[in-house]
Amino acid sequence: MSAERRAVALALAPSVVLAAAAAAIALPDTVHAQAWPVKPVRMVVPFPPAGGTDVIARIIAPRLGEALGQQVVIDNRAGANGNVGTELVARASADGYTVLLNGGGTLAVNPSLYSRLPYDSLRDFAPVSLVALQPSVLVVHPSVPARSVAELIALARRQPGQLNYASSGSGSLAHLSAEVFKTMARVDMVHVPYKGAGPSLADLLAGQVHLIFASSPSVMPHVQNGRLRALGVTTARRVRATPDVPTIAEAGVPGFELTGWYGLLAPAGTPAPVVGRLNAELVKTLGLADVQEKLVGQGLEVATSTPREFADFLKSEIAKYARVVREAGVKVD
Repeated sequence: MSAERRAVALALAPSVVLAAAAAAIALPDTVHAQAWPVKPVRMVVPFPPAGGTDVIARIIAPRLGEALGQQVVIDNRAGANGNVGTELVARASADGYTVLLNGGGTLAVNPSLYSRLPYDSLRDFAPVSLVALQPSVLVVHPSVPARSVAELIALARRQPGQLNYASSGSGSLAHLSAEVFKTMARVDMVHVPYKGAGPSLADLLAGQVHLIFASSPSVMPHVQNGRLRALGVTTARRVRATPDVPTIAEAGVPGFELTGWYGLLAPAGTPAPVVGRLNAELVKTLGLADVQEKLVGQGLEVATSTPREFADFLKSEIAKYARVVREAGVKVD
């Protein structure tokens, strides 16, 4: 090699070393994304078993695990109106092995209910996809002498403060739905908050409380076996799985509508290829006939999205529920 060529090689050496070092630093993320998952994925449900979120998780987790080639393990972490489990995922390693199945009650409503939250719904998560839209159902215990929304309103007006309604917690979607109903129907009912949908539903089935606005997955089996009576759904249109149950708007409270939803999220900073793989496999899973049949049977409408679409949707939902909370005058702290 000539002296001139040796000089050029020496001059380029630092750049070559730096480039190699940069490639080495970037390599683990690339390899990780390509290999993921190499162990089970934990799906955190921030509510107790038997609630709507838990029911959906148990429908999709087995088939999603098959698609990923690794088991998807459900981890119920209830507490503080969904905040405990949600914070757990916000603080988890952004490696794709911890994800969150959650709904608008926590992610979109809680930012307006709490003056301080241990997480930021927009900043601390990487949205993966919407999973389903969820009508809530107004159901009563069979001991309540009302077979329609109009009859329930008439009963509540004859007996102000005598009817009580359960919720999965102060500030939950169930609580907000009932408060909006009270305002629009001009009735007085007493709120009985519980720590999760499961305990509230148990007391409703036992006749300890009179009624609840609950997620369709958690109550429709009990409606079908006659242990509860459905009076109306909270969506703008009737639900395909329960075409005989009217909307609350058409049954006596014009303009009433509050639709819940569920989605899958990962911690912020999760590699984009991992989020993309999760999205692709989740969308495929939700397209399976048996999964759709089970979700629709629970009164849900399957809904998927891209990560970007879900991020935009979440932002709009936070703004919407800020107005609902303000108008209902609900505050947790």
